[in-house]
Amino acid sequence: MPESALFSLSDRTGAAEVARALAERGDEIYATGGTRDALSADGIATRDVEEITGFPPLFSGRVKTLHPKILGAILFDRNNDAHRAQARTYAIHAFSTVVVNLYPLPEIDIGGVALLRAAAKNYPHVTVLSDPSQYPEFLTALQNGGPDEAVRKRWAMRAFEITAAYDAAIARQLGSQSAPQHAELPGALTVAMPLAQQLRYGENPQLRAAFYLESSRVPEQLHGKALSYNNLLDLDATLRLLSRAPLGAEFGSERERFARVAIVKHTVPCGVAQRSTVDKAAGEALAADPVSAYGGILAADRTIDAAAARTIAPFFLEIVAAPDFDPDALDLLKKKKNLRIMRYAPDLPDALQRGLQLRSALGGVLAEEEDPAFAPESWKVVSARRPLEQEWHDLALAWDVVRHVKSNGVAIVKDGVTRGICAGQTNRVSAVEIAGMRASERARGAACASDGFFPFADGLEAAAEAGCTAVIAPGGSMRDSEVIAAADRLGVSLVFSSHRYFLH
Repeated sequence: MPESALFSLSDRTGAAEVARALAERGDEIYATGGTRDALSADGIATRDVEEITGFPPLFSGRVKTLHPKILGAILFDRNNDAHRAQARTYAIHAFSTVVVNLYPLPEIDIGGVALLRAAAKNYPHVTVLSDPSQYPEFLTALQNGGPDEAVRKRWAMRAFEITAAYDAAIARQLGSQSAPQHAELPGALTVAMPLAQQLRYGENPQLRAAFYLESSRVPEQLHGKALSYNNLLDLDATLRLLSRAPLGAEFGSERERFARVAIVKHTVPCGVAQRSTVDKAAGEALAADPVSAYGGILAADRTIDAAAARTIAPFFLEIVAAPDFDPDALDLLKKKKNLRIMRYAPDLPDALQRGLQLRSALGGVLAEEEDPAFAPESWKVVSARRPLEQEWHDLALAWDVVRHVKSNGVAIVKDGVTRGICAGQTNRVSAVEIAGMRASERARGAACASDGFFPFADGLEAAAEAGCTAVIAPGGSMRDSEVIAAADRLGVSLVFSSHRYFLH
């Protein structure tokens, strides 16, 4: 019974070399339409699958390989006498190698998925190649008689990983076609992401860890030591701080023209600044809390130029990230041997705010939509005193920051720079007091943001005592009227938001 190989590819990179090596071994090469044309153009004798099925491609090519003589040639057990007898009876060839990759979405591949699953199921007898990166190892194995069962099993696992990810992507694609107000959360959650890199260890050295993400979304490392598990968590937190909430013009939408720089330590913001240039924003963010910034992660939402690099270079930081770096800035920063320099896609900070947010809990997974999913956020001035123009700017930045601070969280901002941040307190009044203490004199005339409402007037009173003259918090407390009265008594501008941003 002759051995054969089946090729059906959308990505034909390296396929000719594999087909040629198999043909030289004596395998018959079968392929579907476009793949056959490409292999033939490379001088490889290739037969069409319709020679086996007796059918041309049907229904605009939707049905080419879904046939017993194709799937049977992949699936039958070579060690089973009854299987071999049926193969002879029905003139079914034996496909020992299946080389398939799938149509890119939005086109939905059915036949390719079936071929991959069939070949992976029968890995004791069939080699399945689902990724061009596997070809070099396969070619080396061919020179030594072919891949062994352990290698075929590993490649079978990869094929099932690919089909699982493909099915999940199709489900997401179909779900995204519904209007947001009609869309539902998935009935079953499938998370399938390719391995981006193995990590040295996890949160602590005794734990194994890895990073999984679509390669197109992985920030590019330009310099420095390998990233750690904690580095990636902190980088995520830092980039999220660069995303700006969609607020109306009256709330300072012109802030978009300012460069923003954020610094995070242990996922907690410790300095955020908006200025006309990146170097000024970097200097202000570092000066906001230089003790906390030591060993932290700095990210900018604009290209880092030489001036910004000179500002950053004297500080010890684990990571510097930006959408791009001027060559002279990169040369300067690379003088710090261990500094990790990361270049990220400009849309990544906003992309991190979209889609389902996943966390493990009780051995399962919690999933929630990123806020706001439906109703846009709205602000309402509830005090007699309205914020001044600069206070609007500062309230907007404080609100952008506090939604990324662990609850109970408070952020104090003055002149476009965070002056005091407090995260993770169980006591909301203490959160305000600690943020005020860190801001010290810089809280005078500042804006204060609280991630949750004030259940009593004491939290607002603590902000006023620190020197803050404008406060933003969600409304909804049973004692909102008492809080508003306290704001009027103290001459503080109080703004209520329709959204809250607890972060656990």
